Amino acid sequence: MPVDGGDIDPEVDVVEGSLPLAVLDFVGIEHGESPSAAIAGGVAVARTAETAGYRRYWVSEHHNMTSLACSSPELLTAHVGAQTSRIRVGAAGIMLPNHAPMKVAETFRTLLAMYPGRVDLALGRAPGTDPLTAHVLRRGASADAGAEFPGQVGELLAFLGDGFPAGHPYAQLVAAPVIDERPEMFVLGSSPYGPRFAAVNGMSAVFAHHMSPELAFDALRAYRREFTPRAEGTQPYSAMSVLAFASEDEEATLDFEAAWTLTIQNISRGVREPLRPEDIRGYARSERFRAARRPDGRMVTGEPKAVAERLLEMKQQAQVDEIVIVTPSLDRARRQGSFAALAEAWRQAA
Repeated sequence: MPVDGGDIDPEVDVVEGSLPLAVLDFVGIEHGESPSAAIAGGVAVARTAETAGYRRYWVSEHHNMTSLACSSPELLTAHVGAQTSRIRVGAAGIMLPNHAPMKVAETFRTLLAMYPGRVDLALGRAPGTDPLTAHVLRRGASADAGAEFPGQVGELLAFLGDGFPAGHPYAQLVAAPVIDERPEMFVLGSSPYGPRFAAVNGMSAVFAHHMSPELAFDALRAYRREFTPRAEGTQPYSAMSVLAFASEDEEATLDFEAAWTLTIQNISRGVREPLRPEDIRGYARSERFRAARRPDGRMVTGEPKAVAERLLEMKQQAQVDEIVIVTPSLDRARRQGSFAALAEAWRQAA
């Protein structure tokens, strides 16, 4: 059912001269590193992306993890915005059931007042954490957060400018500061629900291929087919996040793949500590890892030219407007090198 939020304009203000590429950063804390250093590293990644011509730098929302510094993506957005000048910045996403819609509206209006024309807001309905942490974040609310998501989106849009119907108890409220501009808004998804919700409500969509590669292409093509404009002239707009690492160094590529494999294993076991570099290198060079290493479509890795060409193919297959690069790794310098090399290879391949 469409949200009761008025017409939504999903048109995206493309940064002049930018590539249809974005970075989704988990702001990982490397082994032995302080959170302050990790956040400074996130700024360095954003600056690298900006220099390379990426369109957006996004921060995720995750909680109860000592290996990540992204529990407050809105604060990180403000910090990164202050230390960049052109690239769009934002949260991908704000896990809406963890927050009051009015507070989200106030926060992102404040960000827009600070950085006009540069702020994105992607909305998710997952908790971004484990059930106990979600219980705490939501103050023990026992209602079905997923079922409440449409109403929360409608409420957020009303606070951002759509307004509430006459007689609504919130109609007298204002999400300050009051400004005309809205953040560029997206709906996140790792299941068909997110793209379907975005299509029905005339919103932009982002699908997490890095979480559900087997669902991504069908879900995103369906989004474009089923998109229902809520204002004359609006068009569908979509993006897909992909695990990718580009390097001429084969050992660096193996380390990246091994690090992600170990990360997923740790998450499944409830381990949330930073990976040790020696553990990653040892696993990457083990017979067990190399024997199990085979292309499964989840990651795109290798030489920059090959990675760019494959991502362009995926962009066409999914019928998306942008590719969001997800490159978690143990070595930030390698990540920055990958982002820069991939941008250059993309220009040559496109």
